[in-house]
Formats: sequence, C-alpha cells, structure tokens
Amino acid sequence: MDTYTAFAGHDRIAAGTLPKVALALKHAPASPAPVVIFSDRTGRPIDLDLRGSDREILARLAGSPATTAEPAPSEPRGRGRPRLGVVAREVTLLPEHWEWLGAQPGGASVALRKLVHEARRASGDKDRVREARDAAYHFMSTMGGNLRNFEEAARALFAGDLERVTALIVDWPADIRDHVMALAVRRRAD
Repeated sequence: MDTYTAFAGHDRIAAGTLPKVALALKHAPASPAPVVIFSDRTGRPIDLDLRGSDREILARLAGSPATTAEPAPSEPRGRGRPRLGVVAREVTLLPEHWEWLGAQPGGASVALRKLVHEARRASGDKDRVREARDAAYHFMSTMGGNLRNFEEAARALFAGDLERVTALIVDWPADIRDHVMALAVRRRAD
C-alpha cells in the first residue's frame, strides 16, 4: 500500500495513506510554511485537491465512476478478448529477435512476459535498492537541496554509503533527516 508524508516547512505534519494525509491536512491549522505532500514510494511531491467536505475529498481520491475505465455491468461486452489490464505498446527489435520470439511456444507476447518476469525476479533486490535510493534523493533534493552538506550527502547516497549520509545530514532538521533515512532503507527491507 502506498503511503504519503506531508511537511509544513521542515516539520512533518502527517503521514499514512493518501486519504488519511488528505483529511489530516484538511483539518490541520493553517501553516505559515508551505505544505508539500510526498509519495513515499517515489519521494516526489504530489498535488491534492482539498476543497469541499471530507466526503467529497475521499470521493475524489477513490476515483469517481466517470473516471473508471471498466464498462458498466449492464453494457454488453463487445467482441474480442475480455479486458485484462493489457496495454498495447510498441517494441522495436531487430529481425532476428522477432524471429526468435515468434518461434517460442505461445508466441512473442508470452515469451516477452516470461522474460520480463524472469528479469524482475533476478534483479528484484537491485531494483528495490535503486528505488529506495531514488525516492530518498528526490525527497532530499526538494527538502534539503539548500541545506548544508547536501551535495556530499547525495554523492554518498548514490555510492550506497548510508552511514556517511547519516553523518553528513546529522545537523539537518530532524523530520527531514529522519525521512531521508527512512526512504533510503525502506524498500531494501520489502
């Protein structure tokens, strides 16, 4: 489940699921500092529309029926395969790659799905470490880009030296420092 964290200036003011953070912000006293909400998965800021009642906010977050891509149950299903969340995209390969894919049992689509699953399994740990590092960096550059030792801390983060990152950001505001480190190690343990 994706989580989010909101900051007012250097202070963390809410954390949790998006509905929880949205309602906490809606009912929080006005802050003189700018409020920024971050996705803990990506470390990037997001925008929220906090207009209206709690029910209206939650409805927007849940997605209105008008934005749902699934046909209504009363509509007859058209020809072809049922919707399975499949997205058609273009892939550019050399002719020998297409020949090999076409010769595989199940055809190119099945072979590509198997290759993707295998690659995800094989690189899962590396991907999680990279995602954690990237999230920490995105958050760190937004909230700590002007703080002391930012550049050295960013280099240490990309070098995988979390002990050095901790030492370099020890003087940063506590909530920012703690969140950087939480993001940096978060997906390593998943």
